[in-house]
Amino acid sequence: MKNILPLLVFLLFASSACAAITLYEVEGTTFSADGSFNTFYVYSDSDKNAAMEAAIGVGDREQSRVKMGFLPNWIGFNFSKQIGDLKLGGRSSFWVTINDSDSNITESGIDTRQFYGTIDGDWGQILIGKDFTLFNRSNIFLDEILLGYGNVSDTLGLIDGGGVSFGNIGTGYTYPFPSAQITYRSPDIAGFKLAIGIVDPSRTQANGEEHAPRFEGELTYNYNFGPGAITLWTGFLSQKSDSTQTGNSVDTNGVSYGARLTIAGLALHASGYDASGLGFELGAGADTTLGLPVIDATGDELDSEGYLLQAAYTFGPVRLVASYGENELDGDVGVADWENETATGAIFYTVNESLKLVGEYNINEISIGSAEEETKTIALGAIVSF
Repeated sequence: MKNILPLLVFLLFASSACAAITLYEVEGTTFSADGSFNTFYVYSDSDKNAAMEAAIGVGDREQSRVKMGFLPNWIGFNFSKQIGDLKLGGRSSFWVTINDSDSNITESGIDTRQFYGTIDGDWGQILIGKDFTLFNRSNIFLDEILLGYGNVSDTLGLIDGGGVSFGNIGTGYTYPFPSAQITYRSPDIAGFKLAIGIVDPSRTQANGEEHAPRFEGELTYNYNFGPGAITLWTGFLSQKSDSTQTGNSVDTNGVSYGARLTIAGLALHASGYDASGLGFELGAGADTTLGLPVIDATGDELDSEGYLLQAAYTFGPVRLVASYGENELDGDVGVADWENETATGAIFYTVNESLKLVGEYNINEISIGSAEEETKTIALGAIVSF
């Protein structure tokens, strides 16, 4: 087995949590910008057993890098205009890798992850365009180490200089890959909000055809009480891809769920997902393209599941985080079992509203059948945002 995730795939994302800078605001029309820039010094130590060394053709390695973290650097632009009872808006964001010195020779990759328009009214919102999808969306947006570093492994080609770390992608949730979509979001009704959309489907069959889009949805509930708040959510995904050659089909279905509780400075997070035909890391389409298993040798869908448990405590400018996550793929005919787990301890220090410092220690363990690798990582970084 060769390294399965090419370093070209710098996938991670972020919410627009920064306070955008308003550049123009006249007669109901606004234009604003936001951005984030991060860099980490990273030291990783990868230990493999003999089966893993034989599988990927790489022995034990230590690696020092200066690179971006879980999130690439990005700049975003926001637009809105009130016209009668409707508010029309849009967002475009461009995500940039700074890891171009090792092999790409300053050819920085630019990834457009958001490019959409919105129509808002009293009845809710319709989004048209490209955005992060809904399945596992809150699982990752509410991850306590979203601004940190997270898991890497040599098996997945992540400890070198060309790609981001994976945060808890593959060790707690799968990635809600930005895709073309038409999504409706309801207004807040007693703390409940529903998002449901049709998404450009993923092709999981060679020479495949998709007779319907992918359907995704997420229901969230928010409740504030005294010194705290609770957020609950559940989501779903469903699609089908048929082969024009064999007549076989791959049905991809999944359920995601989670809860986040905050009381004073304490935050607790528990989330997970259960799916079939989805894959292990990045969702059905990306995992299929990268050669990661979605079906077994007979064409049957493989089951996968994951969960993430976290605790965080904030006092003054300091935020301490402990995190553990795990994904499993149940192997079948011709496919070994996969297991990937990550334990993380992190400290975030807020210097001011636009500057954070991060220190993190991470242990990732991945196994594919009898092949095993353990990677220990120290990451020290800074994040400037506006």
